[in-house]
Amino acid sequence: MEMNIALLPGDGIGPEVVDQAVKVVKAIGKKFGHTLNFEEALTGAAAIDAVGNPYPDSTHEVCLKADAVLFGAIGHPKFDNDPSAKVRPEQGLLEMRKKLGLFCNVRPTFTFPSLVHKSPLKKDRIEGTDLVFLRELTGGIYFGEPRGRNEQGTKAFDTCVYSVEEIERLARMGFEFAQKRRKLLTCVDKANVLATSRLWRETVQRLAPEYPDVKVEYEFVDAVAMRLIQWPKSYDVLITENMFGDILTDEASVISGSMGLMPSASIGTKTKLFEPIHGSYPQAAGKDIANPLATVLSAAMMFEYAFGLQEEANAISEVVNLSLEKGIVTEDLSEGDKAYKTSEVGDWLVEQLEK
Repeated sequence: MEMNIALLPGDGIGPEVVDQAVKVVKAIGKKFGHTLNFEEALTGAAAIDAVGNPYPDSTHEVCLKADAVLFGAIGHPKFDNDPSAKVRPEQGLLEMRKKLGLFCNVRPTFTFPSLVHKSPLKKDRIEGTDLVFLRELTGGIYFGEPRGRNEQGTKAFDTCVYSVEEIERLARMGFEFAQKRRKLLTCVDKANVLATSRLWRETVQRLAPEYPDVKVEYEFVDAVAMRLIQWPKSYDVLITENMFGDILTDEASVISGSMGLMPSASIGTKTKLFEPIHGSYPQAAGKDIANPLATVLSAAMMFEYAFGLQEEANAISEVVNLSLEKGIVTEDLSEGDKAYKTSEVGDWLVEQLEK
């Protein structure tokens, strides 16, 4: 198979971890006989510095031409520490989601047997956790209008807006995911308070009879925040709106023991994008110490979701699990044992794939 992959390394540790994922993708291409074409483009703070725009038109064109996008991270302290900045890296991320129609963020949470002890939760609570969030990504309060401040600057306002169409397309994807898994779908909302949440619940209730094999639960977002800590194994597929999903998926990500291990996919109307869920971690940039495994696992998701190649995805997951079992890990996971450099972990994974 021929694959055209756009690379958006972004900021901070993004370029370093994407480099390791590319090494692994190339090894998979060689192992399974695929032709891989890569094209790199600017985004985030790097793009602002170069052209003044965090998501330039040239980058958008590269993404549109690609079969899949492999993305690193965006963000830089010079923007975080300047609330008055007119152009910010995060604006590029939102613009990219909007222009590419990336309406569904797929965020799995699962445990690694060799790392269960590193979780902040007790072993008996989390062992065997395997859940996935589908977060609506292009609507809600992050995109709603109007927004702003009053003339005196003493009040600010944001607007949360959802349409039936936006909810339905994500909900249908949630039902389809559940049908392929444990057939349990949880709709996360705040229907006792918010009008948008009531529309979410009504829409899911209307669709549910079309999927009689899926059990549907409806749960308030604050209750889910608690049950994720108390009993994460009780969840399978969860669907929710943009801001709730943003918060809950970060909470869920630490269940595994390290946010540096969780991959994600964003599925859209024009393409599919794959990225680690961690940030740009600028303090580690250029030091060759960042954990690349979440980005490598995002590449595994790319083979599965963008190209339908499960064997290739499994091959990547297997060598990542092996690296964790054998302690071939960066300093965030080394626990006083030898810590490997970012590039060394990438090289080791490639060696295993070549065997």
